[in-house]
Amino acid sequence: MNRLRLTRWALFIMIVIASCKKDKTEPEPVTPVTPPPASEPVSYMNLAKETHNFILGNFLTSHGSYRANTTNHSQNAYEWYITSQIYADAAMIGAGDASYLPYMNKTFKWMENMWDKNSNIGGYFAAANLDGTGAAGDKYIDDNALTGMVYLEAYDVTTGADKEAYLAKARACANWLMNAGVWDNTYGGGFWWNTTKPEKPTQSNGLALQLFLRLYKITGESYYRDWAISVNNWLSTRMFDTNRGLFIWKIDGAGNGVKHNELFTYDNAIMVEAYIIYSQVMNDPSYLQRAQALGAAMNTVLWNASRKQYIFNTTDNRVNPAWCAWGSQAMIRLYEADNNQTWLNYAKQNIDGLNVSNRNSTTKAYHFFARMDGSDRSPEIEGVDQAWMQRVQALYSKYSTSK
Repeated sequence: MNRLRLTRWALFIMIVIASCKKDKTEPEPVTPVTPPPASEPVSYMNLAKETHNFILGNFLTSHGSYRANTTNHSQNAYEWYITSQIYADAAMIGAGDASYLPYMNKTFKWMENMWDKNSNIGGYFAAANLDGTGAAGDKYIDDNALTGMVYLEAYDVTTGADKEAYLAKARACANWLMNAGVWDNTYGGGFWWNTTKPEKPTQSNGLALQLFLRLYKITGESYYRDWAISVNNWLSTRMFDTNRGLFIWKIDGAGNGVKHNELFTYDNAIMVEAYIIYSQVMNDPSYLQRAQALGAAMNTVLWNASRKQYIFNTTDNRVNPAWCAWGSQAMIRLYEADNNQTWLNYAKQNIDGLNVSNRNSTTKAYHFFARMDGSDRSPEIEGVDQAWMQRVQALYSKYSTSK
């Protein structure tokens, strides 16, 4: 990641920060201004466009990359932050606005700077400089799997050579997952979080499951199906908490490992979507039922009923625009699968809540963390948070009466 020229140690530190890992550190609070209740119907597409305009003015660089944030890492580019912006632009295109296609395709081309060209199996590094130089260090399973899924959504909304390029790179991400030695028999299987192998979390495996399923559907290649079955079996036997009906955070440590039983909104949102895809690809309706049960458990355990928002996790009831907005994406996917309006109501309420708790009504920026009442807002303005709020509001706009 870029700071003029990064030392190897500085790069390592920033890569750790850059990954999809959950950050449980209390931020320095700033005094927020809570916006007043909306007096008119909300246009979610307009909110998405306002967010994109803020991104263009504060994050997009002349190189075609996006800054990690506007404060302490404004000269760095993080992989999952940038591909989340591709995800956001794909959602805009999917909602009917083709003007976002050039942004998406240009960012996709820039991402080639982060691909490991010195390895015959490639893989994306987690961080680079804004001009694309300096990519090195560890690689993250969740980052590469998410990137593959992002590219498959871009595949869905493009045609011709662009469409084929997105599919080819998604397959390259999956190839890295299958051949990089980041799955082994420790704890009975499962993908590690990154190439240093510190832990095996739900999110890395859930995203890999999504990617293998979608690639099997598109290509018909049986090895993607076989990998999906293996990942699904490991998640079901090792990471599912049958008492609470949700997936736990991670497993690490020596021997049989230590399970960390915290429950995160975005881990379970990922698994809701994975089960929906599984039901469709494998033609197994029982997995839609599992997705519905998981969604219902999310809306019991991870939902703040008074504020009508998803909490970050069961030990931290703050909210974050990216990780908590993932809950809205899961509810939208459930609605698309079974046409139950209840899921859509949860998606909307969570988006509305994040617009109160984390959004600066003057600048249109979303703060990194906040309390649900809008207090204790972090000073950091992270690119990934803007991208996810652009995305989920574009996704929801397709079903909102006010668009």
